[in-house]
Amino acid sequence: MIDGEVAKFIASTELVLYPHELTIVSVPRSEEETAKDLIGGIEAFSSITFDVAEVSMVVETEEWNRLKGRFEEYSEEGPYRLITFDIVLDLSVVGYLSAVSARLVEAGVSIYALSTFLRDHILVKDEDATRAVKALRGLIEECRARTE
Repeated sequence: MIDGEVAKFIASTELVLYPHELTIVSVPRSEEETAKDLIGGIEAFSSITFDVAEVSMVVETEEWNRLKGRFEEYSEEGPYRLITFDIVLDLSVVGYLSAVSARLVEAGVSIYALSTFLRDHILVKDEDATRAVKALRGLIEECRARTE
C-alpha cells in the first residue's frame, strides 16, 4: 500500500519520455580526464558519476557512438530510454521511488535509477519503454483517483 503523502506526490507527477536513445557506459578511473573533457561539451541529457572503481556515464547513443573512439577501454549497455518524473520532490520524501519501482517490478521492467537535486529519472531498456510508461501512467491515475 502506498503511503498517503507519497500517493499525493505520485498523483501530481507528469511523465516525460526522453525522445532519444541513451547508452550507459563504464570507463576505468584511468580514463576520467577524457570523460570529463568529453561529457562537459554535451548539451543533451547526460550524467556522469565518479565511483571508486569506475566512471559511469549516461549519454545519447548517437553522441556516444561519435565519442567512444577516444576511450581505450569501456563497457556499454543500450539502447535505453529515459523517463523523467516531472515533479520537484523535497529530499526528505520517503517511498516515492520505491512505489514507482514496485509498479515496474509488477510489469517486469528493469530500471536504472538516476536522481538529480530536483527530479528523479529512470532508464529502461528501449524495448520496455512503452510497457513502463503504460504501467506508470496507470499508477499515477490510481493515485489521482485515491487522492481526489
